[in-house]
Parts: sequence; C-alpha cells; structure tokens
Amino acid sequence: KDEKVMILTATSGDTGKAALAGFQDVERIGITVFYPDHGVSEIQRLQMATQKGNNVAIAAIKGNFDDAQSKVKELFNDQELQEQLKKEHIVLSSANSINIGRLIPQVVYYFYAYQQMVKRKEITYGEEIDFCIPTGNFGNVLAGYYAKLMGLPIHRFIVACNANHVLHDFLTTGIYDRNRDFHKTISPSMDILISSNLERLLYYASGKNCGAVTKWMEELRLHGRYEVDPKTMKQIRSLFVSAYANDEECRSRMKLKYEADGYVLDPHTACGYHAMKRHQDKKHPCVLLATASPYKFCAAVHEALFGEANGDEFAIMASLEKHTGTLAPKQLKKLCDLPLLHKDVIEKDAMKEYVWKQGKRVFS
Repeated sequence: KDEKVMILTATSGDTGKAALAGFQDVERIGITVFYPDHGVSEIQRLQMATQKGNNVAIAAIKGNFDDAQSKVKELFNDQELQEQLKKEHIVLSSANSINIGRLIPQVVYYFYAYQQMVKRKEITYGEEIDFCIPTGNFGNVLAGYYAKLMGLPIHRFIVACNANHVLHDFLTTGIYDRNRDFHKTISPSMDILISSNLERLLYYASGKNCGAVTKWMEELRLHGRYEVDPKTMKQIRSLFVSAYANDEECRSRMKLKYEADGYVLDPHTACGYHAMKRHQDKKHPCVLLATASPYKFCAAVHEALFGEANGDEFAIMASLEKHTGTLAPKQLKKLCDLPLLHKDVIEKDAMKEYVWKQGKRVFS
C-alpha cells in the first residue's frame, strides 16, 4: 500500500498536456513529461509550461522527439534507476505509446465514427469503409488496426505522413530506414523517425513471429534500418496504403479546403487530407481523423490561409478568429494570462537524474 507511481512520458506535442491534466494532483502518482525543445508549437509548449499541480514536472530536452522517446525507453530498462526508485517505493509507468493501454480509448473512436456513419445513413451496417490517419508514431493507426481485428468493417487504412516520411517509405518499399535528415515541419507532432508502435503491427503481420520482430528491432537499434520479408509486407500492404505532404503541399491543402467550404484544417489534418485525396476511391467512404485544433498552430495556419501575420501567438490567434469567423478554444486563449511554471531545459543525458530528483521531490 506504500507503492507510488511515477508516470514517465515523452511527447511530440499533445499527449504530454493530456497526461499532465489527467494526473494533476492525483494521490500517490507523479508525472514527468519530456518534450523536444523548439520541437512543438508555442501553444503546445505553453499548455505544458503553465500546467499546475504539485506532482507534475516538465522539461524540454535538447534534441528531437526520437531522442526523448528513446531515452525514456532506456530509463524503463535502467536497473540502477529502478533500484533507486524501489528504495523510495516508486515504480515507473507511462502514458504515451510506450504503454499500450493508451490505445484503448483510441480504438473506441473508430467504432464511434462507424456508428455515426450508419446513423446518418451514409453507409449500411456491415459496409466496409476506409480510415485516413495522420501519424508519426503509428499509435492512432494501430488503434484502428485493433478495431479491425475486433470485427469493425474496415477496408483499409490510409497512412498520412509529413516530410519525415519514414513510414510512407516503409509501406512502399518494405525497408524501414531512419538514417536520414530530420525535418522540422509545420506539423511538429508528426516529426518522428522512430515509429514505436509499428513494432506491434509487425508482430501481427508476421504471424506473431517474436523472433523475426526481435531481429528487426535489433537491426534498427544497431544499424538504423531493417527490411521485412515479402510475406509480411504482403500482409501489411493488403490493409495499408500511404502518402505524404511536405510543408508546401500541406499549406496548399489548408488553403484549398478553406476556400472550398470555410473549414479550417490544422497542419496535421491537412497532411491527412492530402493523403486521402491521393487514395480515396468511389467504392468505400473514407473517414479522415482530425488530430488537433488549428489554433494550436496559429502562425502556420494563418500563413497558409491569409499570409504571414504580425505579433505574438495570441495576436495571430485573434487575427485568425477575425478572418475565419471561428472561435479559438477558451483554454487556449487563457494561456496568455497564466504564469510560466516550468522552464527547465536539459540535455537528454540528464533525463535520468531529472527523473530521480522529481521522484524525490513529488513524493517527499
């Protein structure tokens, strides 16, 4: 009964804030979140940096999301850290893709979307549909795959990537290769080269061949690349297609969609819209999973729709509201009045010490 839990999470933008809010001041639970310095939007940063709670800790790391996620995984396997925490009756858990439980609510979204299409008489019950999902870490896509395994009538998945299109290249060639330039884009939550959830798909697609998956992951760790066998790729390609949009294409899709019907896309969903237009067929209705409010990425959205705007993030937010006639979420507008509570910026090699210190602080 003395056991305490430290939630340890790496975020590319959205998961961190959601986890922080969910665990704020929960008894016997602490949460430490790492995010890439200058690797999330300013609004996403402020959502985390203004987070209240005596049990929360947030730090930017000098690196990208892959650095943060890889280091967090290392910490879960660090025996020295585990022993240190054990003496304080602290165990580690996670709230991002490292914890497969995170996918459970996402599975529900697919069933809900299908139910709504049936209710609206856009499809008949049992009819197969497509889903298009913007992704970097492959989590939301994997949730959809689990929904299909559970019986949801899904024809295929359209995987949408940005300029960091390592997943698109894999689905096209069967070769996963992270040995490439890392691009910072206007869709930062998808700026990922190590898609951790893909490992889980490989397990099923290979016929639950643990030996093969272990070999591929070891090759990825040692050499930064692996190639799967033709049989496994045939299984994957029977369900997954992909496309990617660079920043210019992303901006173009945002502008075209807005001019067509006044809908304001965020940059991630715009990547998805681009991929959907590339692959959508007439036989199967397609659901595009929107990923975030455009007001988390005001500068990028404003530039795409109306050109660059002057002022800080909140001035641009107001301008975007005025031009589009839409309203920014109240929680985002309030961020400008909240004090900055978390300003730590650390080296990735300092993450272990940071977790230890935060564990001692939170549970002292």
